[in-house]
Amino acid sequence: MRQRLILGVPRMTYLGEGWDSRAELVDGRWVDRRPRRREIGPQLRRETVVMPWLAPQLPLPVPVPVVVSEEPLVVRHELVPGAELASLNAVQGRQLGEFLLALHAVDVAEAVARGVGPRPLPVERFRAEVRVPGGEELLAGVSGLPADTLVHGDLGPEHVLGADGVLTGVIDFGDLHVGDRAADLAWALHATPPEFAAAVAGTYGVTHELRERALLWHQLGPWHEVLYGNDIGDPRVAAEGLAGVRERLRIGVSEADA
Repeated sequence: MRQRLILGVPRMTYLGEGWDSRAELVDGRWVDRRPRRREIGPQLRRETVVMPWLAPQLPLPVPVPVVVSEEPLVVRHELVPGAELASLNAVQGRQLGEFLLALHAVDVAEAVARGVGPRPLPVERFRAEVRVPGGEELLAGVSGLPADTLVHGDLGPEHVLGADGVLTGVIDFGDLHVGDRAADLAWALHATPPEFAAAVAGTYGVTHELRERALLWHQLGPWHEVLYGNDIGDPRVAAEGLAGVRERLRIGVSEADA
């Protein structure tokens, strides 16, 4: 029996969900996002204020959402082209370096006026829930780092899109905040192939001090996964985060020895 498309009814395809929101593709063109928890609502609304201002200042496509439903809250943006990268090359590294230079040059005062602020680290929860050798030293290392730059806040392989060997967009600006520029370099410098990392560093102008700060943020990344697993009551997620904490702390020790 042939399936008929009812006029006026959008075609919805489930895309997946992250820690904060779930997404659907609408008519092959639009992405609808819904908060997974009530406290995420203000974060999605903030994106509808900040991203229309920020997007024209960036050299790669990014989501520019608008509110399409108040209750339940739904924000919609045009689908950013590309897919999660299967491989990384120097061309893409230069593109990401240029993207970060543009993002980090944005006027912080203008961002603050649109509701973007600092994001304090949950240090006490880290101490209580992530107890590992070397943990206190890491927390002390990140506690005094600068917070003077607009940063993406969650830049990793799942949020950098590409096609045909080039970058095509950057997504998921829910963690956008005023923080340390080195946080956006953590994955790019310390978890990617050498040719990609070198191209990012050369384009951005990474110094030795900035690279060391980026390593601290790279080591801290899985700590958030432990807390998230505890929050949702999933011991498997928390255990995976804890394994990542230990592994990245070992990487830091080996790099220091080198």
